[in-house]
Amino acid sequence: MSRLDTLQAALESALGARLDKLVRDRGEITVTVSALNYPEAARTLRDHPELRFEQLIDLCGMDYSSWKDQPWEGPRFCVVTHLLSVSKNWRVRLKVFCPDDELPLVKSLTEVWSAANWFEREAFDLYGIVFEGHLDLRRILTDYGFIGHPFRKDFPTSGHVEMRYDPEQQRVIYQPVTIEPREITPRVVREDNYGGLH
Repeated sequence: MSRLDTLQAALESALGARLDKLVRDRGEITVTVSALNYPEAARTLRDHPELRFEQLIDLCGMDYSSWKDQPWEGPRFCVVTHLLSVSKNWRVRLKVFCPDDELPLVKSLTEVWSAANWFEREAFDLYGIVFEGHLDLRRILTDYGFIGHPFRKDFPTSGHVEMRYDPEQQRVIYQPVTIEPREITPRVVREDNYGGLH
């Protein structure tokens, strides 16, 4: 039995009915749980003696609205968490979909792993995913006055306002965008001996 087989068996046993889906791909395991079971599943992954995922090493949001440029059937927003067990020397990816596309919301994992704090703030800022129970859920990468969530697939690629520091007013100001939109077409190199080939 391989280590991946051992991990899969331990995950299936420990999570039981809380496990919605388990996928093995490229030597990694991804488990998906419902939003309702998310906090309990996270505690099980951390505390179960056969699993011991002590460290949250990454957490991010995802927008599946145009997944693989195909129509997507299912919830739009997902939270993906990468966990590491130092004592068992293995990793797992934990996924949970937000049940409501209009107000994407899942429970915060900050009480399970304190490292989730800034990662959840980032997912909130960039995707608009709300983490219920997070004690300081506010923007972390964009300006506090920023409108929208820039990693959503429907976010416009060109905005209407830009911000800059005004030395005369000694503060940040907003003004209409001054950059003209342009189409960039790559140059095609057609030289006979390009790259030293004759």
